[in-house]
Amino acid sequence: MDQASLTPSLTDIYRCLLKKYGPQHWWPAESRFEMMAGAVLTQSAAWTNVEKAISRLKAADLLSPEAILEADEYYLAEAIRSSGYFNVKARKLKALSAWLQASYSGQADKLPYSDGTTLRKELLGVWGVGEETADSILLYACGKPVFVIDAYTRRIFSRLGLA
Repeated sequence: MDQASLTPSLTDIYRCLLKKYGPQHWWPAESRFEMMAGAVLTQSAAWTNVEKAISRLKAADLLSPEAILEADEYYLAEAIRSSGYFNVKARKLKALSAWLQASYSGQADKLPYSDGTTLRKELLGVWGVGEETADSILLYACGKPVFVIDAYTRRIFSRLGLA
């Protein structure tokens, strides 16, 4: 048998992990949009700082696409200051909210009904949404069967011969 036939597929790895650990539901969000906002805020940030930013967005009643679009950018940036790069992330949240408003009437609950490949292309077309953020949204907010490839995933896959 050659090495390629011994190398597990991504689906094999997923099934093995699911069988061993079950569904994890580990992304702590109360709504799809909160998860999407969290995916933007977690870029280059520790999760504890993202949690603070999300709490402040909730307290300021800014955790909806409509509220983010209406908010003054400075005010929005101050609310998410703890997540780092807050001025840039405020613009990213506005861009994501504008796309969601224009493409899905601001309703994140419509996203899971879209084709995953098409939705990924749309997300990657939003300013400030890169591959890891798009894949996180697809997986955690939309339930699409994708792997989020980050530095840790690359390391694991490299050791398994999948990189």
